[in-house]
Amino acid sequence: MAPTPARRTFATRTRRLFPTRTRRLPVPAPLGAVVVQAEGVAVRLGGRTVLAGAGLVVRAGEVLALVGPNGAGKSTLLAALAADLPAASGTVRLDGRPVGAWTPGELALRRAVLPQAAALAFPFTVRDVVRMGRAPWAGTAAEDEDEAAVADAMARTEVAEFAERPFSALSGGERARVALARVLAQRTGLLLLDEPTAALDLRHQELVLRVCRERAAAGDAVVAVLHDLSLAAAYADRAAVLHEGRIAAEGPPSGVFDAALLSRVYRQPVEVIPHPRTGERIVLPLRDRAATPDEPRPPEEPTEASRA
Repeated sequence: MAPTPARRTFATRTRRLFPTRTRRLPVPAPLGAVVVQAEGVAVRLGGRTVLAGAGLVVRAGEVLALVGPNGAGKSTLLAALAADLPAASGTVRLDGRPVGAWTPGELALRRAVLPQAAALAFPFTVRDVVRMGRAPWAGTAAEDEDEAAVADAMARTEVAEFAERPFSALSGGERARVALARVLAQRTGLLLLDEPTAALDLRHQELVLRVCRERAAAGDAVVAVLHDLSLAAAYADRAAVLHEGRIAAEGPPSGVFDAALLSRVYRQPVEVIPHPRTGERIVLPLRDRAATPDEPRPPEEPTEASRA
């Protein structure tokens, strides 16, 4: 598809925003290499310590899930890795350099961020929103990949069929997939995804996490905040369990997803059982059936008094 005048104008403006001729273009990291690393990171928001002394290593070729209850610090840690939130103490390094040493344009070539919610004030089409992911590459040799990158990202997230619809006319789940397509089109070596499955139905939850695995298999590093522990166990190479601003445990889900640990962290009794076919961990809440007041009760046996 030939670029329209509006798209040519968009490309011109992005060249002005990103002075790419002076930037170091990233080199893909070898499998297993450290892409981003946090050491002793603390973040304070509103006078409160939200993240305290967090340490984490993310490597090329893996999917790392950040899990934990609401308010545990998952999104804050993700934002610190993205350099979207400054650390009060500690360091975050991306490609071996402190994140503060990269310019915004250089960061945009190295990491792509999916926020929890996507909102646009103007009636951009789906295709235009996905194309925004290519803005950091304007003026570089990689600009020649724009059309292919956009088409591939829309196909992988199953949004191509409504590419010309306004983003504002989409459902919540459709918007979430378009936002992910924008991240994929950016084609960076690090993907930082904040609750990428939150608004999605069963089919598209699986699709999104299969895409994460595909990107990791291709050599990217993927960090995703997830609430569904069973999904994390099925798709993540490693999981970090956050609790009260600290990392309570980190490692393969088969070792980290322990019933006692999860019950303490979530303040909800759980059981962890293997999937009968794959052996993957399934995390289920333990429910006290006696505590469900609306459950119908069987009829009582008649007593001698009722028979009289």
